[in-house]
Parts: sequence; structure tokens; C-alpha cells
Amino acid sequence: MAGDPHTSDILVIGSGAAGLTAALNLAARFKVTVLAKGALNEGSTAWAQGGIAAVLEPGDTFENHVEDTMVAGAGLNDRATVEMVVENAPAAIERLARLGVPFNTDKGSLHLTREGGHSHRRIVHVDDATGWAVQEALLKAARENPNITLVPDMVVIDLATSRHEQRYSGAGNVWGVYAFNRATNRVELFTANATVLATGGAGRTYLFSTAPKGATGDGIAMAWRAGCRISNMEFMQFHPTCLYNLEVKNFLITEAVRGEGGQLINPQTGKRFMPYYDKRLELAPRDIVARAIDAEIKRFGLDYVHLDISHMGAAFVKQHFPTIYARLIDLDIDMTTGPIPVVPAQHYTCGGVVVDRDGRTDLPNLYAAGEVSQSGLHGANRLASNSLLECFVFGEAVASHIAAHWGDLAPPPPIRPWDESRVTDSDEEVVIKQNWTEIRRFMWNYVGIVRSTKRLERAQHRIQMLRGEVNDYYGHFRVTADLIELRNLLESADLIVRSALHRKESRGLHYTIDFPETLDVAVDTILVP
Repeated sequence: MAGDPHTSDILVIGSGAAGLTAALNLAARFKVTVLAKGALNEGSTAWAQGGIAAVLEPGDTFENHVEDTMVAGAGLNDRATVEMVVENAPAAIERLARLGVPFNTDKGSLHLTREGGHSHRRIVHVDDATGWAVQEALLKAARENPNITLVPDMVVIDLATSRHEQRYSGAGNVWGVYAFNRATNRVELFTANATVLATGGAGRTYLFSTAPKGATGDGIAMAWRAGCRISNMEFMQFHPTCLYNLEVKNFLITEAVRGEGGQLINPQTGKRFMPYYDKRLELAPRDIVARAIDAEIKRFGLDYVHLDISHMGAAFVKQHFPTIYARLIDLDIDMTTGPIPVVPAQHYTCGGVVVDRDGRTDLPNLYAAGEVSQSGLHGANRLASNSLLECFVFGEAVASHIAAHWGDLAPPPPIRPWDESRVTDSDEEVVIKQNWTEIRRFMWNYVGIVRSTKRLERAQHRIQMLRGEVNDYYGHFRVTADLIELRNLLESADLIVRSALHRKESRGLHYTIDFPETLDVAVDTILVP
């Protein structure tokens, strides 16, 4: 354990949209420490191509945006939360513009694009790389703020709670985290009066995912081990169109390509296939498009399907999708003259740590915002471009609640340092690699886009076997970044499978051949530790 604990007023875990929004809103009054797992811009935010949904078009209303969100969420959303987020969207966009995000404009007003599930054009964007622009602007503001300390390369292991106090207590307060420093290979203790989880989702539990490599469900797993309820983990959103390329694992072809006229073609028959599945064609919600592609792939024994927008003309395609066009040209694919090979991939974790509208979790002093949380916004399926929006609105809500109740937040008591007196260095790194690959493969095959009880039980059986191995390994060897991630991946996989087995219906993103009907009443799946 390296030295004394690092103490600040507020500790934020994660340097994406949710974490930096919370930090920037708190830094006016408080000292804030932000921990990033890798580089400061390596999270999911930087990868978001689409944009941010907000009611800005004449004739559009908050009510329309709320309705579209509820329809996509298959009735499982919390209406009050949806209203709160939707109503705060235009102000969030305005603040980002003030921070210097160069949103595309058209004749002096913001250029709005449309995506699947939206009844109006309401997506503000920066070309097809909105997330990158947002991440850059937030990071620049955070770097310039003297009250924010940014610490990269910290892999958080577990929350430090009342159980870790030098005078043991069962109160369940969260006082910070133990984190593995990649640079020194030592475990360090960070403490604070309040801790904010903004660690992103659990996408890397799957073989094909658009999530960055750090999305291993760390925050969800840590919160669960510490005693938080976890909800709706069976709702894993699969993005219908990820580039099929064995070298480039997670390059997303944004939904806007379909929004601007792209068509899905079966490469074997040469025919457009969405007409057989849904009258909304390529603009049906993501779960329907992903299932349609999955069905075509399975029925015809394909590796991928084609997404073709070349009929729109080269100038149009290059103007609308400069980033994607340039990236594909590097891979010898010209989207202006031919189709793009695509395959569905895990894209977004709709479930997570249960929070209220202030971003509070079940544990005192612990907050969560963004993809790590289950706020009631997304329900059984996230509407396109509502994810970045959630980060801004909840990042701000968390900051407001902490600031308003600062007097109730006690400074952290003495916490026991990390103890590694009884462990040795690992002898078999290959064990980690093998288990990691195994988890991602069986989750893809058994807990993917289409599920069955038998497949889910097979996955559960594998998880139980691996749990013994991983716990044994964790108990005997010094932690490494890979071991921490493996432990969290397995925990996340278990939460996903348990939630999926619990739901005896098909709803939104959870589709099981054993229970194809949707029940009349929508109920959240809530796992209690």
C-alpha cells in the first residue's frame, strides 16, 4: 500500500461525460478527484458517434420526446425520470455549446438529425463524432479547473466502506475506493466525503461489443459487492451495425447512416430484408433491427449482412459521414461505391446500479450517474442518443444533491490500508486470458440477442464453475489490472444471467423463445445482495 490515503471532498470514478459533468459542477465549491481507468479520454463518451437528443425543432414537444422514450423502453421506464431528463435536455446542450462544443449548424441554428425511434429531428451532433468533441471540451474545462485533480491509470478494485474502517462498523457508508495504480503496481486508497460512480457499462462481457476495452462492469460489480441493488441487467442493447472486420473489433457504423437512407441487404440474395420484419424498415428501433439481422445471419449461415448507402451519391455520403468514410477507406472499403459489411454487437447496458432522481444509490455517500446506473430513463431499451443526455442531466443532479446536503456528509474516518501480506505474484497469467475469452464467448452464444432458458442455464453453470477458479486466484495472488477486470466481468455476467432467467416474458431487448409474449404489467427486475 503506497503511503497515506489521498483525501478530497468528492471522489469521482470515471472521466467520461457523467463523471466530468459532476466534477465540473462541484468544483466551484469543492476539491474533486477524478480517477480514470486508463487514459482520461478512453471511456465510452469519446466513442459516441450519434449525438444528443433534445427538443429543439419547431413543432416538437417535450411530450413527444417523453412518448418516444417510453415506447422504445417498452413501458418499463419511470415516467417522472424521463420527464426530468427530457425537460433538462435543451439547457444541457446550451451549457455544452458554452464549453465550446462545435455543434453542427444550419443557417444559424443547430443542425438536427433523426434516428430510429424518434418522431422528430432532434439529434444535435458534431459531424459523426459528437462524443469525441464533447469529451475534449469537458476534459479541457476540467484540466483548467484548479479544484479538479485528474488521475489516469487507476483501476478501482472495491469501494472502501464502513467495513474497512479501523473501528469496524456495519453502517454501510461509502468512504472512497481502493485502486490499483498501473504505473507503480501498488494499491492506493482514495477517500472522500462523497463518492460518485461514473464507470460506464458492462459491454465487454460480450465477444462482439462497440464498448471500449475498459467497459468491464467495474462500478456495477463493486456496488453489488458493497450492498447496492442492481436492476434490469437483462436489457443489453445490441447495436445492429458494427463493422465486420477481424482486425478492427469495435468500430460502429452509426444509426444515422440508416437515418439518411442506408439499406440493409442480404449479401447472399442481394435483397433488402427489413420489409419482411417491420413496416418501419431500417428505422425500426434497434432491438428489432438487431434481431432481424441476427435472424438473417442464422437462417442463411452468413458471417455478416450489407449496409448500403452508396445510392445516395458520393458527395452526400462524404459530407454526412466524414469520420466513418475516412476510417473505412483505410480498410479498403469505399462506402460511396459499395456496401459495408456489418454485424450486431453489444452496445449499451440499460440496467445497472439502482439510483433515484438525485443519483443516490442504496448506500450512504455513494452516487452513480450514466451507463453504470439504472435511473428509470431507458426502461427495456434505450432510445437512440438519450445516453449522453442522461450523463449530463444526472451528472448535474448528483452535483446539486451533494452541494445541497454537504452539511450532512461527514469527513471519512480512518480506513484500513490494503492488505497484501498473504498473497504472492501470479504464476499463471494464462488462466486470466483463458477465463476472459470463455466468458465473452458463452455470453455471446447463450445470452445474446435471442435467448432460451436452456441457454441461460448453460451460461449460469459455466459462471458457477469459473467463480470458484477466479475467487481462488483472487485470494492467492496480488491484484493486476487484468485480474480486477476478470473478477468484475464474471460478476457482471452473473448479474445479467440471473436477471434474464428471472424475466418470464419477452420485452424490449430481452427476447426469449420460451416466453415470446409480453406480459400486461411491466415490472423491473431488481436483484438484492
